Amino acid sequence: MSCEACRTIPPVIAQGYTPKGQYETIAGLNTYVTGKTDGRVGIVHVYDVFGLANQTLQGADLLAARLNAVVLVPDFFKGDALEAHMIPADTDEKKKRIGSFLATSANVERNLGVLLAAVPEYRVRFPSVNKWGANGLCWGGKMTILASGFNTPFAASSQCHPGLMDAADAQSVAIPHLVLASKDEAPETVAAYRPLVAPKGGAVETYSTMWHGWMGARADLEKEESRAEYVRGYTQLADFFEKHLA
Repeated sequence: MSCEACRTIPPVIAQGYTPKGQYETIAGLNTYVTGKTDGRVGIVHVYDVFGLANQTLQGADLLAARLNAVVLVPDFFKGDALEAHMIPADTDEKKKRIGSFLATSANVERNLGVLLAAVPEYRVRFPSVNKWGANGLCWGGKMTILASGFNTPFAASSQCHPGLMDAADAQSVAIPHLVLASKDEAPETVAAYRPLVAPKGGAVETYSTMWHGWMGARADLEKEESRAEYVRGYTQLADFFEKHLA
């Protein structure tokens, strides 16, 4: 991870991206596995409510390549991801679907337990990994910050365009935690995270021109500005994890 060539993430593909990893069943979940499976660094990349989207998998591939790491994307929803057309929630039907989804497939408390229970199996499956990190997109960000308290199995964590933000979550953070916010998160809540994560080696940055979802399933990789900010975001994540997991 030290050479300058390795410190640049691969080119981002705007259309027709073919994911570089493969799927395996790990800890009872269908899991996208990409990168160096016998490396020293491992990252769990927790997706947003839209599940195993190509933009999310490309992000996992970018992190794996840049960090020479193994990156896992577990399918917590077991195929029942939220449909893209449900956003915005501008009809009663959509609101009902989203409410049901968040209470069942995307129930944070239940899935947090699933994530934490999976880490021991990750350690067995990838014994060369010395340190595990976790990144979350939107819904996944809620998962990663809640998994970052005392007794966490992770050495560092992050969240991008965080969903369900609550400053109380950051009060228990015990490891370096990076927050990459969009213009759509409440500025006062984002600001409240900064003094809570900074003492543990974390940081907060707002991508002021980007919308909620620019690094996940809602990423628009065809437009030059949003593609560049997608690249910048994943580069910032990689720099953060290189510092704390190497």
